[in-house]
Amino acid sequence: MNLIDTHAHLEDIKDLKGAIKRAAEVGVIAIIAVGSDYKSNLWIMRESQKYATKNLKIYPALGLHPWDLNFAKVKKTIDFIEKNIDRAVALGEVGLDYWYKDVRKNESKREMQRKVFQKILSIANKNNKPLSIHSRGAWIDCVNMVIEAGIKKAVFHWFSGPIEALKKILDYGYYVSATPAAAYSKEHRKIIARTPLENIILETDSPVVYAGEPAEPAHITKALNAVAELKKKRISVVAERTTENAKQIFGIN
Repeated sequence: MNLIDTHAHLEDIKDLKGAIKRAAEVGVIAIIAVGSDYKSNLWIMRESQKYATKNLKIYPALGLHPWDLNFAKVKKTIDFIEKNIDRAVALGEVGLDYWYKDVRKNESKREMQRKVFQKILSIANKNNKPLSIHSRGAWIDCVNMVIEAGIKKAVFHWFSGPIEALKKILDYGYYVSATPAAAYSKEHRKIIARTPLENIILETDSPVVYAGEPAEPAHITKALNAVAELKKKRISVVAERTTENAKQIFGIN
């Protein structure tokens, strides 16, 4: 089987060389390395290719995570993204998060997130790039902004939002990603169960911790197995379909 981990924070993985080797051993042929700020974007552009192998390619995505935004950081990161956009396969991780600590009850910080996300959407449109979107607690706003911006390709990463938002995602031909949490998270399982296989891709969000264990790209098989179980499909069928979906979204082969 050929598998693609469509969302991983490689710069934060301990023993990355070993993790890449283990990923290749389970059939991972590509990883989308997502950025979240200036430092991680810089690492992705300068360092990530050192870990690619003959059998496993690493593709850069440049991002600006909605956590901890301030004017100086935003400007520096957006300038870097615009300068390097032609070398990236996507913009991500980007989006909104209304559940993040001091944003919960602070409308001005929510508005800051929306302004930054609007700028990212404009860059995506201008450069015809897909997006890997963080939408926790801001699901409806996120979906509506993507639709209103006329974005053609978008992945709602680790989506666990309301069915109302999912319906819009599917109506506009967007995608959701399944993580290893699809094996046990009630909300995430509900989303994956209701999403056609044609609109699903796989990711690990490494090195996030699932059930007490830090993830690495080889754990994409956990997401794969969970989707196969929910869809009542053979693992090979899910692997083939989700890999093709990922190739189409990110323009890789």
